[in-house]
Amino acid sequence: MAPLKILLCGDVLGRLNQLFKRVSSVNKSAGPFDALFCVGQFFPDSIEGLEEFNGYIEGRSSVPIPTYFIGDYGVGSPKILSEVLKDPNNQGFKMEGFRVCENLFWLKSSGKFELHGLSVAYLSGRRSPTGAQFGTYSQDDVDALRALAEDPGTVDIFLTNEWPSGVTNGVTSNIPSEISDSSDSDPTVSELVAEIKPRYHVAGTMGVYFDRQPYANVDALHVTRFLGLAPVGNKDKQKFIHAISPTPASTMSKPELRAKPPNTTLSPYTNVDKAVPPDGATKRPGDSTSESQYWRYDVSQKRQKHGDGNGDRLCFKFVSSGSCPREKCHFRHDEEAMQQYSRGVCFDFLNKGKCERGPNCNFKHSLQEEGGRSATGAASSHRSRECWFCLSSPNVESHLITSVGEYYYCALAKGPLLPDHALIMPIEHMPNTLSLSQECEKELEHLQNSFRAYFKRQGKEAIFFEWAFKRGIHANLQVVPIPSSRASLVQDIFNLAAEKLGFKFTIIKEGRQALRTQFDRSCSLFYVEVPGGGILSHVVEENEKFPVQFGREVLAGLLNVADRADWRNCKDSKEEEIKMVERFKSGFQEYDPNQ
Repeated sequence: MAPLKILLCGDVLGRLNQLFKRVSSVNKSAGPFDALFCVGQFFPDSIEGLEEFNGYIEGRSSVPIPTYFIGDYGVGSPKILSEVLKDPNNQGFKMEGFRVCENLFWLKSSGKFELHGLSVAYLSGRRSPTGAQFGTYSQDDVDALRALAEDPGTVDIFLTNEWPSGVTNGVTSNIPSEISDSSDSDPTVSELVAEIKPRYHVAGTMGVYFDRQPYANVDALHVTRFLGLAPVGNKDKQKFIHAISPTPASTMSKPELRAKPPNTTLSPYTNVDKAVPPDGATKRPGDSTSESQYWRYDVSQKRQKHGDGNGDRLCFKFVSSGSCPREKCHFRHDEEAMQQYSRGVCFDFLNKGKCERGPNCNFKHSLQEEGGRSATGAASSHRSRECWFCLSSPNVESHLITSVGEYYYCALAKGPLLPDHALIMPIEHMPNTLSLSQECEKELEHLQNSFRAYFKRQGKEAIFFEWAFKRGIHANLQVVPIPSSRASLVQDIFNLAAEKLGFKFTIIKEGRQALRTQFDRSCSLFYVEVPGGGILSHVVEENEKFPVQFGREVLAGLLNVADRADWRNCKDSKEEEIKMVERFKSGFQEYDPNQ
């Protein structure tokens, strides 16, 4: 097999003619190249550049080789990318890129995919507190990438728009004079690259070319090469395009991965976590936490006591969901940290004892007692104010609510499997629907019957499932419609999925009342109400690796929408969500017992 050849490019700024003229020339003299990755702003910085740019989008000009970009900002980007998402071929979440036109692909949000054997990870957009739909990344994008980084295997190429803070630490020469590491760099990118440990890290936006000396990674065999690229057509004629020919790490031997060039430096991020805020800097709420609390989760201190290794770093998947799918996870499964995360505490604070995001972080920076009280004794009302599903919380997304009853309310799911994917949630802040009073159960029964009748008119059956986690925050019973023609497959497909995970469902034929009687609040439980009135239930043992998205994943397979198994990959804009709610309310109104 011929070695792979990859081109890397800095901010394009809409100058596609100049870029692709250079690409065609390089491809002719040193190619063929397999792909082009662009970092930094891809769209024009003025309206005058749109005509040239649109020539490629509309097919008047051609893109010479497969081209991928993450800089989804600039003039015209909202309009063009909105149309891209409307394309039926772009439905679902595509980590390998949304097709914009022939040979041009948009890497949206964050993700990881394989290209000709290379493992490519990316963080699209820039940091911003506004949360705009295009051109910025969210905390969900960061968390999803952090979870992907914990998967086995080495990432070959990591693409970001902004430079990581501290990347010039340890560099002794050849630092461009234009670089000011205190501005235009991103501490979140530093944290991610230190965790992901890619072989190549490529970034733009700084306006200069910088090929850093390779640096050694902590707890990894290979080195990382950072490459900052200048914009296309920059007046100083700095390098904006760079060619590499990487061998996929998955095919390399340990000695090959371990090879270090003589100019290799230490990791520039080794001491980032220990940085002291400048004099006069405003402390975050978590900065006053006692030293004993810091020690409980500070990785650097624990390694001094227990030695190096990933075992003292928290597993993000376990902390965020209560389970980890890996057979041999090298990260720590800490139940107390999981409880703290479920109470809204920042993962970085738990993992390192501090958070670099400052005022842009929406999570708590102090340990929380059960019930929402902080270690300093915050009021118990914090529990409902911080909960996403409590109606009294400022965090509740009220535009998704479809109706409110006496004990329960209904809302459409965020990041739904299907447009009519709904949630039934208790108004009271309760961890499951099985522990509520008999009065509450009667109202829930009416709601379930209403959903069944509503979907039956459409030739569908309603599937209800709940993950009743014993340390859960706020219960939600999920409602997913499936075609009646597939109703007979539901029980079989859930049993098959259970078999693959190594357990068998208990079948309860007597309905929810029998399930309520048998339910033990000290245990976690997953159950699904299948067509015909039966219930499949499974008590999840304390150390059992049970995927919290199990119900959704199984139904995603049944409905042939496997790419929508994770809700974070299916989020719509607020405007689209409002339209979905209005359509649902219009159809459900005659069945809704709360009307």
